[in-house]
Amino acid sequence: MTSELGPEIERKYETLKFIIQELGEVVVAFSAGVDSSLLAKVSFDLLGNKALAVTADSPTMPRRDLLETAELARAIGIHHQTIMTDEIHNPDYARNDQNRCYFCKNDLCDQLDLIKEKTHAKWVLFGENMDDLSDYRPGSQAALEHGVKAPLKEAGLTKAEIRILSKHLGLPNWNKPASACLASRIPYGQQVTLEKLTQIEKAETILWDLGYRGMRVRHHGEIARIEVQPDSMPGILVDAQQITTALQDIGFRYVTLDLAGYRRGSLNEGLIRL
Repeated sequence: MTSELGPEIERKYETLKFIIQELGEVVVAFSAGVDSSLLAKVSFDLLGNKALAVTADSPTMPRRDLLETAELARAIGIHHQTIMTDEIHNPDYARNDQNRCYFCKNDLCDQLDLIKEKTHAKWVLFGENMDDLSDYRPGSQAALEHGVKAPLKEAGLTKAEIRILSKHLGLPNWNKPASACLASRIPYGQQVTLEKLTQIEKAETILWDLGYRGMRVRHHGEIARIEVQPDSMPGILVDAQQITTALQDIGFRYVTLDLAGYRRGSLNEGLIRL
């Protein structure tokens, strides 16, 4: 069945299955991103009802993504639970220092640990992969402190390999653009507020409805800095007046296009690692 994957991905897939099978009952942190979806799929295929997918809902999560978690969990067949998190009211998180994600992940892991105990699961899993090692991810430290497992990383899977494997297994979101919480659009040092998060989500929904994927709207006070894939830039220029008017209607004064294009973690560029 897996021969079409090629020997390297097939080997890693077998390693992934071995790791998950050995873990037994698990709770999967599930965002409906490509990584957590593959993790949920393989966990359910191997463990059945001993696998539970848990989604954290908060103002930092786009409503579109929240709806997708329920739809995808049903498609996979895995039991799914949504919990509410309140990170934006944690002063350590809201002040938006470089280690903001640590406090979010730490609070989430606290809740997942409670679910693990209640369901008698043995492990909490999250979808970190090999490529994540090259980005600044303080949330990974919180997961490590809580003993959370990262089977995709343990199996040596990269993002590209995860997409290939996800497509092979029939996951409909195998080519979904990378996603991140809405707070990741706010530069470090600028307070995370519900107003800003709502504004960002509205702005990105406007672009989504116009057909743009793999994009971000970075919040710089009065300025909205749009990042899109390079091949989408001509379209943005064609739609410039419509986009500008729509984003000004939701509170931005200026609307700009970043000529460097979309790149993951652009607000991490030039950071000093703590």
